[in-house]
This record gives sequence, C-alpha cells and structure tokens, in this order.
Amino acid sequence: MIHQAGFVSIIGYPNVGKSTLMNALLGERLSIITPKAQTTRHRIMGIFSDENFQIVYSDTPGVIKPHYKLHRAMMSAVFSALDDADVILLVTEAGNDFHQEEILKKLKETTKPVIVVINKIDLGDMEVLEKEAEKWRGTLDKATILPVSALHKVNLDQVFKAILHDLPESPPFYPKDELTDRSQRFFISEIIREKILLYFSQEIPYSTEVAIESFKEEEHLTRISATIYVSRESQKGILIGHQGVAIKKLGTVARKDIESFLGQHVFLELRVKVAKDWREDDQALKRFGYPSTSEK
Repeated sequence: MIHQAGFVSIIGYPNVGKSTLMNALLGERLSIITPKAQTTRHRIMGIFSDENFQIVYSDTPGVIKPHYKLHRAMMSAVFSALDDADVILLVTEAGNDFHQEEILKKLKETTKPVIVVINKIDLGDMEVLEKEAEKWRGTLDKATILPVSALHKVNLDQVFKAILHDLPESPPFYPKDELTDRSQRFFISEIIREKILLYFSQEIPYSTEVAIESFKEEEHLTRISATIYVSRESQKGILIGHQGVAIKKLGTVARKDIESFLGQHVFLELRVKVAKDWREDDQALKRFGYPSTSEK
C-alpha cells in the first residue's frame, strides 16, 4: 500500500486568514485567531492522519518587516518552515500586494510545489478575484492558484486535493493519534494571550508574553498558574486595572476557554511581571521558546 506523508508550510502576511485556513483543514482549533495582526508568533504544527496519508501543517507567523529581535525570531520561523516544506501554501487575498522579495525569490526558484490560496473570496467580486489570480499566474507560473473562503469552508476540498496530489510517498512522521507537536501548556498560554489581544488595545498585546509556571491535575480540577510578562511598568498597571478589575476579567474569560480545551474545571491564577524590553532580549526570547535571531 502506498503511503503519503509530508510537511505543508502555510505562509503569508498577517490578517490574510492563515490560522483560519489551517484550523479549517484540520477540523480543529489549534492556532489562535483575532482581528489583530501578528497573532501567530510561533510555528505551530497540526497533524492530519488517515490510513493512507499524513499531512503535517505548519502555521507560521505572519510575514512582517522586523522592528525587534522578537520579529526577527518570528521571521526565522517562517524561513525555517519554507526550508522544511514538501508543499508550500502561500495565503493571500485580493488586493493584498505580497512584496517580500526574499520569500518571493525563494518561491520562484523552488522545485517544491507551491499552492497560492486566495482567501476571503466571500468579501470580493469575481472580476477582482480573476485579476488577483492572473497576477499570481504571472508571478509564480508553476504554482496552483485556488480561490477559497477559509471562514466559510468554500473550496477547501480543492486545497486538500491539491496538497494530496503533491504529497510525497513516505511513511508517517507521527503516531496517528497525535494532533500537534505542541504541549497543553503551550496552548493554554496561547489562550491567555488571545484574550489579551481581544480585550486590550494599542501596544499592550504586542508587549506581552505568557508563561505557564505550574500545571497541576487533580481528580476534578486542574490548577494553573501563569505569568504575563510586559515590557514596562505602565503596561503592568493597565493589565491589572483599577483594584484588579482588568486582570480578573481576563482570568474569567481565559478560564472558560481553558476549561473547554481541557474538558475539566480549572482554577487559574494570573500574575503580571515586568521583563524590561524582553522583545530585544536574546535570553528572554530563548526562555519563551523563540528561535535564535542569529538564524535566517
């Protein structure tokens, strides 16, 4: 029996729906989704297994111009995913002018299959969509161009068929019952960070990082202690709020999602600490699980 298995890397600018696409293809919610840019900071793998194939998706950080060492670490994850990929999904949308020259050069020169996924077709008209597709046919003449709506699950079967067509013959890389390479602690920290993105504005969400300090499973309850790190003392005050109102609200909404994720009652304790300018601190970035900024 022929078995196919391979790595499918999903890349694109922020806010084009990369995470929505991966979650839809998996049928599971692994990557956090918010209306704000730079939601995805880490490379997150989602594993889809069947009797005859295994697809290992990588949702990568959005392609950005780096302003901090954190951003360079995020871009390092993008380039690493491109190098590892057997199939590359470039996610874009009509009117999204992808002009990251180094990545475009790699896509033009690669011998790997490239699928350009034009997302959010439910928001545009056919004439605009066709112009977008024509643009990509001229830019990447060997790529497969597929219009989809990841949110409404339109044409995702075509994306799946295209991936399967290009997937190499290989034994599976992971056991069939594995869904991701990430731990429960990672996803719990992502749930908390998602709520910060949703409930706080301006610079606050981009200056925070979440670390799970303890995770204790009891018979009917899981006790979790998490620390939210910020760059400056003023940001700590905003996160905590007057008489702790803001941090209590954040803890309540995060706890509900964590309980759904774990399927158990949760006691969640949140603390806020200042790690001055952690986005420019190599040791802090390493501690938070980011790749070295010396890597490409």
